[in-house]
Amino acid sequence: MKKIEAIIRPSKLDEIKEALGKFGIHGMTVTEVIGCGLQKGKKEVYRGTEYTIDLLPKIKVEIVIRDKWVDEVIRILVNTARTGEIGDGKIFVYPIENAVRIRTGESGEEAI
Repeated sequence: MKKIEAIIRPSKLDEIKEALGKFGIHGMTVTEVIGCGLQKGKKEVYRGTEYTIDLLPKIKVEIVIRDKWVDEVIRILVNTARTGEIGDGKIFVYPIENAVRIRTGESGEEAI
């Protein structure tokens, strides 16, 4: 099993959920996060004073999937989240040793 974390633009969340749903993935954890990278923030003016906002709002989507789905899920995420501009995000893949469904006690791939 693998855990995929995708840091994406907030505007892309609905498209990501729809694309993953078509592939058969409905379980995910979504968190509002802030961060910085190559995008380096933006400048805004408030009451005549210029401010630099270094940390920008992003969405972190976490899913745990079978090993055989990793390449296809990454392809879906990249194709759906890409705008071609700096700030599109990142995808991280981690190995998962085990998973347990609390309600039934199922473990391993049966739990996801």
